[in-house]
Amino acid sequence: MQNNNFLPEPDPLSPEELAAAYAKAKAEFSAADLQRFTEIDEGIPLEKIIAELEEMDRQENEKPE
Repeated sequence: MQNNNFLPEPDPLSPEELAAAYAKAKAEFSAADLQRFTEIDEGIPLEKIIAELEEMDRQENEKPE
């Protein structure tokens, strides 16, 4: 049977290795990392999305069957 996973399974970490990995990640996490989660992303205006969807619908409806 063929394995369809693209990434190999990681080796399980011992409790000590897991604790060390968490400590390292916590120590390297900075206020700058947190800042990106507090900023408001304006995104795409809903009017633009609706206009694009309406245009796609119009084009699809104009196609000969």
